[in-house]
Amino acid sequence: MPLIHGLPKSLVSHGAGRLASLNLPGFLRPSVYRAFGRIVGVNFDEVRDPLIDYPSLQAFFTRALVDGARPVDARADALVAPCDGAWGQAGRIQGGTLLQVKGREYRLAELIQDDDLACAMEGGHYATFYLAPRDYHRFHAPCDGFVRRAVHVPGALWPVNALGLHGVDRLFARNERICAQVELPGRAPGARPELCMVAVGATLVGKIRLTFDDLTSHRRGASPTRRDYPSPGVSLERGAEWGHFEFGSTLVLIGAADALELDVRPLGTVLRQGERIGRLAPPPGAPGG
Repeated sequence: MPLIHGLPKSLVSHGAGRLASLNLPGFLRPSVYRAFGRIVGVNFDEVRDPLIDYPSLQAFFTRALVDGARPVDARADALVAPCDGAWGQAGRIQGGTLLQVKGREYRLAELIQDDDLACAMEGGHYATFYLAPRDYHRFHAPCDGFVRRAVHVPGALWPVNALGLHGVDRLFARNERICAQVELPGRAPGARPELCMVAVGATLVGKIRLTFDDLTSHRRGASPTRRDYPSPGVSLERGAEWGHFEFGSTLVLIGAADALELDVRPLGTVLRQGERIGRLAPPPGAPGG
């Protein structure tokens, strides 16, 4: 573990981001991207644009997919996967804590930087999704909703792998991240957000970018930056893109107890953006609600 603690994580990550963003000569692009893709396991049948059209490895990494590559479950009550990746720890929020790995917990309030909202989420559900270099690196809304607040939290860039997860306490609550607080449809205006989506940075992650705001990771300053949006908030439809990673990392999805249920799967189970991972509860006052 001393190797991890001695690694100049921010310097390495910034350097990797710069290198990946270098424009490549057109004649080199297809061979470079195919070599990269063979190493990590990219499915080139899903890549939307010709390889020569991606000016840099970063642009290829954040590529769009061909239409229909990620169908979104259309059932009205479906909660869908916000990203490609693999299942990590998931379950109930108990005593204000979430599980990082067996034997290591972290506080929800520290993760989302909101004590009141964390208290309101007690007894709710959470799921952790890990993105690999081969995965599609855009992330999407798991259901219809309105983003009421986005918070950028400066922090470290510990590696989000087995070494980091088992060796670094409170890793997700220490790494740089962006949290979106989401109000679900059908609730009273100004109701407390019932869903949080947290994009967590890691070593070699260039940046986290949002589609609806210029708030990004790697911003200077030691304090969180909050953006509040006028009511009803930034509208997102289920399956709509709301951001992407430049290189890969982790998403943590948190939901209030009376808002949703998760169909938790075994650790490491592969998932694809848009597939059903749970169900939404009817809003208060609705039939069955």
